[in-house]
Amino acid sequence: MTPLWTSAELRTATHGALAANIAATGVSIDSRSIALGDIFIALRDQRDGHEFVADALMRGAVLAMVDHRPPGAVDAAKLLHVADTLAGLTALGAAGRARTAARVVGVTGSVGKTTTKEMLRVALGAFGATHASAASHNNHWGVPLTLARLPRDAAFAVIEMGMNNRGEIAPLSRLARPDVGIITSIGTAHIGNLGSQAAIAAEKGDIIAGIALGGTAILPADSTFLPELAARARDAGLQMLTHGEAASADARLLTYQASPEGGVAAIALGEDRLELRLSTPGRHVALNACAVLAAVKALGLAPAIAARALAEFTAGAGRGALRRIAVPGGEALLIDDSYNASVASVRAGLAVLAAQPAKRRIFAFGDMLELGAEGPAQHAALAHDAQKNCDLVFCCGPLSMHLFQALPAAQRGGHFPDSAALAVALRAALKPGDAVLVKGSLGSRMGVIIKELTAGEKVS
Repeated sequence: MTPLWTSAELRTATHGALAANIAATGVSIDSRSIALGDIFIALRDQRDGHEFVADALMRGAVLAMVDHRPPGAVDAAKLLHVADTLAGLTALGAAGRARTAARVVGVTGSVGKTTTKEMLRVALGAFGATHASAASHNNHWGVPLTLARLPRDAAFAVIEMGMNNRGEIAPLSRLARPDVGIITSIGTAHIGNLGSQAAIAAEKGDIIAGIALGGTAILPADSTFLPELAARARDAGLQMLTHGEAASADARLLTYQASPEGGVAAIALGEDRLELRLSTPGRHVALNACAVLAAVKALGLAPAIAARALAEFTAGAGRGALRRIAVPGGEALLIDDSYNASVASVRAGLAVLAAQPAKRRIFAFGDMLELGAEGPAQHAALAHDAQKNCDLVFCCGPLSMHLFQALPAAQRGGHFPDSAALAVALRAALKPGDAVLVKGSLGSRMGVIIKELTAGEKVS
């Protein structure tokens, strides 16, 4: 196997000191998931990663990147000493980007980043070896980690970029240096931190700062902030394509026909009209496909081939995955959209729930976080969508009370202090033929509900 990193490359990239001569095949920041041949990076988070260096080496890591001597019995020759491990990881990511011949696509946006990234993984995979961020590794350590893991022979790389505060996207984009940069949407997620939707648009627009000269910015045609974003792209010397439902969109969703487990979309891409058969339900998935096909076109590839490949895309756990679960007397359908939530993504999830052929449609909802003073109003604003698309609503958390109280009494399944209490009540309430959507911000811990509903179940 061709090594991902050699000792000489590691020393050059990080300016670190390493005694051993090794060949590493992977990079990890979690000692629990070490694979044989990995480099372990001892980062600091809730715990200091240096505490786990001995464990990582025992599990098969060939070396550990450290900035001080770790505790325990550790082979000093297997320690790559750097001034700071996060800076060392960033340097390694920069070196991974610098040496690759892969075409790089960057993705940011308020909604749909991870789904678009995964759709790009499938679409570009039809043309060559494609590397993409694992899970939602889209922050100050996730982006360099993804680049540090970039295989030498990759033809394409897809880098997701997220933010919580102003000033985070630009350095990530400059590190990734995408040939094509996508902004999926401009919403209100993290508005409590940034203060306004205009500030969110400016932050998402900072992906333009890193796009390679002559590259392409793919922008949301339906956003009121398109003129500002387009001006930034032109000033940066970039090509530009737009995506969405607006008549002016370069990649335009013409029609979408929903089905319980997928849908059929017609998309206009320049002079071409493409038909997509999607295996994941939701109009929002078809809209993400518009951005994906625009990226494929920007890379000079055949959109028709990508469109056929997208039929194989399926949503992952926490991102709208569908599965059957056992309930007393039969089965129910679980829509696992538990990973995160914003107003736009909740509305999209409720539309998917409404499309399911079910005896009852149930919505299990946890607080949407980081909305600041707008939190109560944004939760209450979802009442119309909930009334239209489901029969029963279970909520947890203080903010979701604003939705719960806006519902008619017959639609209120129950309000609970946390997801654990909601999970117990929901499991007791489910009946054969029900469909249940689970959604909420990551901090609301809606995954607890998924574990309760699927305990002992096989994935189907």
